[in-house]
Amino acid sequence: MRKTYILLGLALSLTACQTKSKPESTEAQAIVKSERYLPKLDPNAYNVAFLIMDGTFNTELTAPFDIFQHTVFRDSIKPMNVFTVANTLEAITTFEGMRILPDYDYTQDELPKIDILVVPSAEHHLDSDLKDTVMLDFVRKIDKEAEFVTSHCDGAFVLAEAGLLDSVASTTFPGDLETYKKRYPNLEVHDVLFVHDGKYITSAGGAKSFEAALYLCEFLYGKKVADRLAEGLVIDWDLSEVPHHIGHVK
Repeated sequence: MRKTYILLGLALSLTACQTKSKPESTEAQAIVKSERYLPKLDPNAYNVAFLIMDGTFNTELTAPFDIFQHTVFRDSIKPMNVFTVANTLEAITTFEGMRILPDYDYTQDELPKIDILVVPSAEHHLDSDLKDTVMLDFVRKIDKEAEFVTSHCDGAFVLAEAGLLDSVASTTFPGDLETYKKRYPNLEVHDVLFVHDGKYITSAGGAKSFEAALYLCEFLYGKKVADRLAEGLVIDWDLSEVPHHIGHVK
């Protein structure tokens, strides 16, 4: 009988200890969640911002992100700082279900100067996103100082809606080309994998987002660097083999 009491007492003690530890664990989790980690930005690099939101498609985000981030491993070039911007600091959920914490909230934060803006495609780039005046105004604002503004897949709809593509050629996702032409009948549209005109680069998206990003790297750094970037990611890269259109380029 005494053994029973002892065992019962030990069980109650362990339960009490576990109960007491829960508030500490919850508090610790809250502290972790409240911490914010800003990206380290090399002042001698290009600042490349990726505009993300709920419904962003993985490939149009991760393909150019991978290419541009790998420039830090190449010698004797001006590499790229890559980071994400959104209208929140809460996690956004991509179309495929990946959850991503944005680096900056463009509605509240003081942002670093953005040299290259990347607009990946998102689920509602053909409808509700085009009514987001705050987002469109942000794109217009960045366009004024950015050296390049790029889009992948239906990200071109955002640039067109913002009025940035009125005087240049562009392209978008092949399956949405007719919708694009009907919505923006005055635009010069090409059915190719990417278009570079002025400071704007638009691509068909999907896996071809890699190639559009490699093209920008070849434009900035030369063929040798672009070839090394492609080799590091096991991509067959030959600009002459990629259907594209180049308009007026400085």
